[in-house]
Amino acid sequence: MTPTESSNSEFFSLDIGGMTCASCVSRVEKALDRIPGVEAATVNLATEQARIRVRRGSSTLTEIITLVNKTGYEAKESSARGNLDQKNTKSFWAADGLGRVVLSFLLSAPLFLPMLLMPLGIHWSLSGWWQLALATPVQFILGWRFYVAGYKSLMAGAGNMDLLVALGTSAAYGLSLYLLLTSNHAHELYFEGSAVIICMVLLGKWLEARAKQQTSEAIRALQKLWPEHAKVLNADVDLQSQVGMGTNQYRDLPLDQVLPGDRVLILPGERIAVDGVIISGSSHVDESLLTGESAPVKKSIESKVIGGALNDEGVLIVRAEAVGVESVLSQIINLVEEAQTQKAPIQKLVDQVSAIFVPTVIILALIAGIGNWLYLDSISIAILRAVSVLVIACPCALGLATPAAIMAGTGVAARFGILIKDPQVLELAHKLNLVAFDKTGTLTVGKPRMLALLPFEHSSIDVDQILASAAGLQLGSEHPLAKALLNASKDKGIAPIATSASKGLPGIGIEGVPSAGPFTGQTLRLQSVFSLEGSSQYPLILQKAQAYLEQGQTVSVLMNAGNMENTASTPIAVISFGDELKPNAKSAVDALHTLHIRTVLLSGDNLAAANRVGKVIGIDEVYAQVMPSNKAEIIQRLQTGSGGQKQFVAMIGDGVNDAPALATADVGMAMSTGTDVAMQAAGITLMRGDPTLVADAIDISKKTWDKIRQNLFWAFAFNTIGIPMAALGYLSPMLAGSAMALSSFCVLSNALLLKRWRPMHS
Repeated sequence: MTPTESSNSEFFSLDIGGMTCASCVSRVEKALDRIPGVEAATVNLATEQARIRVRRGSSTLTEIITLVNKTGYEAKESSARGNLDQKNTKSFWAADGLGRVVLSFLLSAPLFLPMLLMPLGIHWSLSGWWQLALATPVQFILGWRFYVAGYKSLMAGAGNMDLLVALGTSAAYGLSLYLLLTSNHAHELYFEGSAVIICMVLLGKWLEARAKQQTSEAIRALQKLWPEHAKVLNADVDLQSQVGMGTNQYRDLPLDQVLPGDRVLILPGERIAVDGVIISGSSHVDESLLTGESAPVKKSIESKVIGGALNDEGVLIVRAEAVGVESVLSQIINLVEEAQTQKAPIQKLVDQVSAIFVPTVIILALIAGIGNWLYLDSISIAILRAVSVLVIACPCALGLATPAAIMAGTGVAARFGILIKDPQVLELAHKLNLVAFDKTGTLTVGKPRMLALLPFEHSSIDVDQILASAAGLQLGSEHPLAKALLNASKDKGIAPIATSASKGLPGIGIEGVPSAGPFTGQTLRLQSVFSLEGSSQYPLILQKAQAYLEQGQTVSVLMNAGNMENTASTPIAVISFGDELKPNAKSAVDALHTLHIRTVLLSGDNLAAANRVGKVIGIDEVYAQVMPSNKAEIIQRLQTGSGGQKQFVAMIGDGVNDAPALATADVGMAMSTGTDVAMQAAGITLMRGDPTLVADAIDISKKTWDKIRQNLFWAFAFNTIGIPMAALGYLSPMLAGSAMALSSFCVLSNALLLKRWRPMHS
């Protein structure tokens, strides 16, 4: 993967081969942390990837890969695309491929078959030399990977699962060989134990590999949305005169050669190749795999489209705006991959346990062996019980417990338009007892209409000139109220007057100097009524706006701030806007109440408008006329609670002014229909502007957290119960190997149950 760079740091993603358990993860992370200039490093067992942030100019990617390889693992740079598909098509004879599993069972079957026949009264077994002949290739050919990995871990000064398997099976094999050479009694040999352990471990690794691939299905499905080529129209093609598009009028270019501004032809049934705007044609577009929206969306000229969406019945021509890594699809994949690679905070406990787990198990195995030898006076039984301890204790399930659940949970959430990019929210979402909503664009459609423009009596300027000047201030702005002004001027056939020296005023509005019209050279400012509270004009302005405010409308005031000679501000006109509630806003609030979560509305609008919205949809508490800088303060007060008891608060917003509150809340959720700043500040991005996704995001987060806890319980339970049983002789090496493989399979299977999750309102 090409590093993503900031001003002081570089980010790298590596594929790490050879990791088998949580101890491996801990060792790779320690090795990365020791590299000069590494600021942070995280390694994920389930994805077999490492993400490293390095101080610029301190260490190169090649140096990092070399140092990781020295620890006994295989590191290579992650590819930008197709990595998961490559993992999905591993060789039949790969280290964790099915071929080795099948061959190991074929060779081991004659060894453990006599054990299955004994209850039937059939006493038959191979001679000791035949047992040696069958067990040896299993031990030293199919099982050679455990010796190599175990040796590398020892050289790195630590142990891992492979070391435990190598020690345990070598002890059983060595004891059997000794008995064969000294006594030649086949019934006293334990070749079947060492062979079956390797069989079960190989089977477990194959099952793990399959389960890991299934947990990554969401990313693979997204990657497959990328078309290989795009039909780029020739520069001389005139859209106005074209009846049909022949093959001589476009070039079929590889996607990485398409540039912003290119005109791309999309035929019915094709995937849209780029993010852009439709400049010709209309159709319905299926965006379900990107946004979770099941119904196709109507698209026409000037509609925005997302690369990867499926065009239905119409021919479209799209002007490319974002391609490659800049596209929404690429950003979605990066968000999901990053979330699946990161660790939830609870994983820190697992890492701490895993760091001391292997040496502790080896000591316990020695104690079990020596204790049984002294108590039973049998070296063979003592070795077998020590072997069982080594095998049952492999911490593979422990290392997979958390990442497997995170991968499955974030993957299924992404399928339904919920991008969880911060795993920490999984530990917080189940504690939420309060959700705070922004109003405009979150609970309302976010597309207000201008309802009235009322000049002040002293203004002799024509209303159309005032509208042209006000609209000119908003040219280039993406704010909903700006679009409402521009749409109003467009509907009336009035051209906005361009302004110079334009700048946004955080929490207030926007100002600029018109280049023409009655206010040429004057500084105009369009701002909220309540931002003028305390000024001498406020009573007059409030009186003018009162009727609109009482109707629950949003009101702005156009002010003339004068010029260099005259800096006295005078009001020109009040402008009122109306915004419709989203159809499912009430359902979203009701769903949260069903989860016993209180709801709060934070709005910069007047009290009447905010109360009207709150009453209609059933909000529990309303905060009106809230300045952007105060939203974060209110979130902090809500977190403290009335009785001083900690409240866990989620903030839902979509605008730049919501970013501080989103970052302050325990869980921030941003609507993708809003700004990039809001999405960056939030831990969860809702790909549709649908407030019902809030309850769904909390629900899948809770269920993922439950799976993490269940997996950790079972992983610890297997080891806690299995080690004493193995030490006391209740588990043979063969059963211990089966139980160890079963524990990993159970943890992964439990995590995969999350794939059955469906949103409450789907």
